[in-house]
Amino acid sequence: MRNSLTSEPTNENVGTVPPPVAYERNLSVKSNSAVNGEYQNLVLDAPRDLLERCRAGQFFHLLCPATELDAPYLRRPMSIYGFFPEKGELQFLYKVTGSGTRALSTLRSGHTLNVLGPLGVPFTIPHKAERLLLVARGVGLATLAPLALEARRLGRHLTAICSARNPGLLMSLEYFESLGADVIPVTDAENTSDPSNLERIIEALIAGPGVDALYTCGSNRLLKLIQHLGERHAIPGEIALEQQMACGLGMCHCCVRAFRRDGEIVNLRVCREGPVFDIQEALAW
Repeated sequence: MRNSLTSEPTNENVGTVPPPVAYERNLSVKSNSAVNGEYQNLVLDAPRDLLERCRAGQFFHLLCPATELDAPYLRRPMSIYGFFPEKGELQFLYKVTGSGTRALSTLRSGHTLNVLGPLGVPFTIPHKAERLLLVARGVGLATLAPLALEARRLGRHLTAICSARNPGLLMSLEYFESLGADVIPVTDAENTSDPSNLERIIEALIAGPGVDALYTCGSNRLLKLIQHLGERHAIPGEIALEQQMACGLGMCHCCVRAFRRDGEIVNLRVCREGPVFDIQEALAW
């Protein structure tokens, strides 16, 4: 069984996901603006046929431009932050941390960016899951944001616990609220983001209105917490994992990591068998 959220034939995504087709396109930059002191929002002008193949949790492999300071050789994998066929927009949320993202930050309206995608296994929402909970921190919110779009499309209720170091770095709160989600912000500065407090919040949600599926991204401490709560209450969940990649297509095996599957430890490619995995299969690092 690959994934507890996709194993049942009643899953909403069964029969609706187009065959895997990756596009390599040169897309025009619409905007590339600061969200706060650390993060940028890159908006690309994209054709409808590409956008209609995107799913929450997938990623694109971006060919970062060469600049006077940087000449990134390998593409950079980046989770889809938003895809809007009606507006012709593909969006990415990123933090400038190295040569690739630093080069991306130099893009301006009218520039072009070569993209390859959409790639990878997306999030899934079980047929009977009416109340969804996502927990993310920092840029992990970018990966989970499209899940809110899918929840609204399916008429499901979503609660988003958004974590950051301080209130000024909290992102996507208004975006989640605009899609009808209940938003719970927590921060280090306010001493509300520690795992013990998150556990109390989630336990209250489970005991109150209920939680039918759990979703998270990236953070090791969030992985351990969601695994623990999912196992305790028999709630299925998924995690989107980040990993360094070279090809992004499964050929180079650069992004292999260990997982627990069917009682054994197996090595899987994050780009090909993921980046979304059953929460109980992921191993803490």
